[in-house]
Amino acid sequence: MLLLSLMKLLLIEDDVHILSLLQKGFNESGYVTDSADNGEDGEYLVTTNSYDIIILDWMLPLKNGLKLLETLRQKNIDTPILMLTAKDTTTDKIDALQSGCDDYLSKPFEFKELEARVEALHRRYNKNYTNQILLLGDIKIDLKEKTLFKDTQEIHLSSKEQSVLFFLIKHKNSYVSKSFMEEMLYNTDQQISSNVVSVTVHNLRKKIGDKIIKNFRGLGYKIEI
Repeated sequence: MLLLSLMKLLLIEDDVHILSLLQKGFNESGYVTDSADNGEDGEYLVTTNSYDIIILDWMLPLKNGLKLLETLRQKNIDTPILMLTAKDTTTDKIDALQSGCDDYLSKPFEFKELEARVEALHRRYNKNYTNQILLLGDIKIDLKEKTLFKDTQEIHLSSKEQSVLFFLIKHKNSYVSKSFMEEMLYNTDQQISSNVVSVTVHNLRKKIGDKIIKNFRGLGYKIEI
């Protein structure tokens, strides 16, 4: 059974009390969360994992949130980012939005509003994602219809191949580990072989070419767009 609705969040926040509140609230709502309490650790997690939404504080040690935001956008990581910060002037908001954040919420905040904003960001991102034609070399992918063509010939994928390919496209420009794909795409109660993702990627490469999906030993798979 495929599980495509589970959302994984990265919380980058150095206030222990606020971070605990966020983790408790989102975990109780069924989200999967990772966390970092400084900008450098946050950057490492973003570039070595895949997330649906990033919640980012501004005033972070080692590397502040605005600098981290600019770095991620320069690396073409387009994961939706919501800045959650005590900096609440109009100038602050303009700086954050112009640097690439997708939403901005000032502290103090109500958790229900934050959760509603996260859900809205996810809907908006997915809507944009499903209204595109993507070209990867000589492969044309209709993200809305989930169809693939090489020149004018359609490439037929199995359900596993389609799930893995579109999951990698969704998390483009980020490393995606084999274990994370197994966790997100397959029911934990389902008995699956330990190499199901590796075999599926191997079969995909035979159909679409071996240059589109890159394999980084120890980090996982990545599609660069």
